[in-house]
Amino acid sequence: MEASITERGYRDTTVADIVRHARTSKRTFYGEFSSKEDCFIDLLRSNNEAMIKRIQNSVDPEADWQKQIQQAVDAYVDHIASRPAITLTWIREAPALGAVAQPLHRMAMTAFTDMLVDLSDNPGFRRANIPPITPPLALIIVGGLRELTALYVEDGRDVRGITETAVTASTAILGTGRSTEH
Repeated sequence: MEASITERGYRDTTVADIVRHARTSKRTFYGEFSSKEDCFIDLLRSNNEAMIKRIQNSVDPEADWQKQIQQAVDAYVDHIASRPAITLTWIREAPALGAVAQPLHRMAMTAFTDMLVDLSDNPGFRRANIPPITPPLALIIVGGLRELTALYVEDGRDVRGITETAVTASTAILGTGRSTEH
């Protein structure tokens, strides 16, 4: 599925394309998935889990909170840069699937916001007297980064170009005005 999306895009991908890239049969495909959409959702779920793990593993909880933000953004951008077509289909194509993709979307947004809450509740943030981010603020960061990412990928720009903006916005939301120290 991933190879075909990269080659042809999700909409133009067929089950025949998927099995050709996987060097398997349609029978094997349908033994695992009920449809192209089911395979797509599984790919996106796996991609999101890998991205979250990559970000979590890249952040040093003992580092200064601003350094942690840089580490998290760098990991996010590196993951996107390695799979821009998959990321774009997650942001733009998955919502078009409607109710079948809604559980994936909810699960992903919850996982990403929970990750940000968890990452902001560690020694580096505590030393700066910065409380953990709230889930609604984390959702704003996630949603904003997704849209900025989509615009860059759609325009064929290097996604690494979002790094400075993502760090600035995340630092502002996580730190400015939220410190318990005055």
